[in-house]
Amino acid sequence: MEFQLSHTTSYNYENGVTFCHNIATIKPKSMLGQTLLDYTLEISPTPSEISERTDFFGNTITRFSIQKHHTELKVTAKSKVLRDYNLQPDIEKSETGKTITLEQARIALKSIDPEIVGVRQFILDSILVALITPEIKAYAEVSFKPNRPIFEAAYELMQRIYTDFEFDPEFSTVATPIHEVMKEKKGVCQDFAQIAIACVRAVGLPARYISGYIETLPPPGKVKLVGTDASHAWFSVYIPTFGWVDFDPTNNQIPKNQHITVSWGRDYYDVPPLKGVIYSTGKNKMKVAVDIRPAV
Repeated sequence: MEFQLSHTTSYNYENGVTFCHNIATIKPKSMLGQTLLDYTLEISPTPSEISERTDFFGNTITRFSIQKHHTELKVTAKSKVLRDYNLQPDIEKSETGKTITLEQARIALKSIDPEIVGVRQFILDSILVALITPEIKAYAEVSFKPNRPIFEAAYELMQRIYTDFEFDPEFSTVATPIHEVMKEKKGVCQDFAQIAIACVRAVGLPARYISGYIETLPPPGKVKLVGTDASHAWFSVYIPTFGWVDFDPTNNQIPKNQHITVSWGRDYYDVPPLKGVIYSTGKNKMKVAVDIRPAV
C-alpha cells in the first residue's frame, strides 16, 4: 500500500519569539517492509540554519534555528510511503522465535554478540520509564512466566492493556508518570506503549518505543476528514534468535500495513515529533494536524 502523509505542527506565541532552536523527528524510516518514496519539510518562518543527520538510534532528525522575531511557527512534513508487511519476517511462522521462553531469552541476553550487546540498552531505565513499581512488575508477571514463550506472553500483555485501560486524552500529558497511568488505568497510546515497555523491562527483556502513524478509516458511507489522524505509538519486544516484534496495545493488534514507523527509542522522550527551546514570554498555543490516506 502507498500512503500520502501530512503532519503539521503550529505554534502561536502571545508575545512573539526572538529566537528558537528545534529538533524535528518526523521523517518516516526506510526499512524492510517500508520504503520512503518522497519527503519534504516546510518550515515557516524560513530557518536561518538547518541540517539533517542520523541520531544514536538510527532515526533521521532535522535541526533548525530561527533567529528573527516571529509570532507563529509552522512545521509541515509531507511524505509518500510504500508499506508492504509481507516483506518482513513473520514471527508466527518462525518456530524458534515463536517458542523461545523467558528463561531461554534471559540466558541468550548474556551473550557478548554485538547485536545482543546493542539491544541490552533497552532493558535499562530511561527518562520516562524509570523506577518501575511493584504494581507494574506484578502486572507484567501475570503474563510473563519463566517457561512461557515470550511472543505468547507479550501478545497477552497487549490484549490485557487494551482491555484494562481506558483511552482518555484528557487524563495525561507527556509528563504524567507511568505509575499514575498504571494506578488510574487510563491514558493515550503513548502511555499504553510506555506501560507495556515498563512491564517487559520489569522481567528483564528489551523493549523499545515506536513512534509513527496509523491510518484511521471513516465509518461506512462517510467521507474521510482531513487532519483527523494523529501521531501514534506502540511498543516492540526483542526476541533472541528472531529480532524485534511490534505490538499495538491501543488497537490490540500486531502492526501491519496501516502502521507507518517514523522512529524508535527508549521512550517518548527520545523521539517526540518536535522539541526545542524558545526565547519568549507569555503563553503559547500548539495545534497538530495529521492526515494519512492511500496515495492516488
